Amino acid sequence: KAYVLYCAYLLYYFLHVFLFFNLHGNPSLTEHCGKELAKLVGDSEVLITAESKGLQLTHVTARECNMPDYAVARKSKKLYMNDGISVEYGASITTGKPQEFFLSAKDVNLIKGKKVCIVDDVLSTGTSLAGLEKLVEKAGGIINKKLFVLAEGDAKNRPDVEYLATIPLF
Repeated sequence: KAYVLYCAYLLYYFLHVFLFFNLHGNPSLTEHCGKELAKLVGDSEVLITAESKGLQLTHVTARECNMPDYAVARKSKKLYMNDGISVEYGASITTGKPQEFFLSAKDVNLIKGKKVCIVDDVLSTGTSLAGLEKLVEKAGGIINKKLFVLAEGDAKNRPDVEYLATIPLF
């Protein structure tokens, strides 16, 4: 009977942590993951993430690394971004249209000439990561690290990224 309860607990844990992994609304998980990623930042000088799931995670990571600012790649151009930059990457699964990342001039200046660490929650196909890489390079930054909480499927085999755990691709 104890074994059955243990297996049920493992299944519950697996489903809630890995299948439904979402940092939004989960401060304790976000804090834990951000603190663990901070240990991997190394000599990076600035962090960048894509909105929106990476925001809280990167906030915690930056705080733990005593970094006063981090850059945010936006998925749409905001009114204050008239003098920023953008890159197209991949195509949307639903619309077939190219996706775009936008970076404000303030964030371009933050990144330019610095060692940059890309931070996000899950790495799967690598499409968003490729977009972030293009954006950092266009801004004049030097990609130093690529950190994720989870690597999904074959992403775990990429030698250029670091992650805290893996999950299967369903």
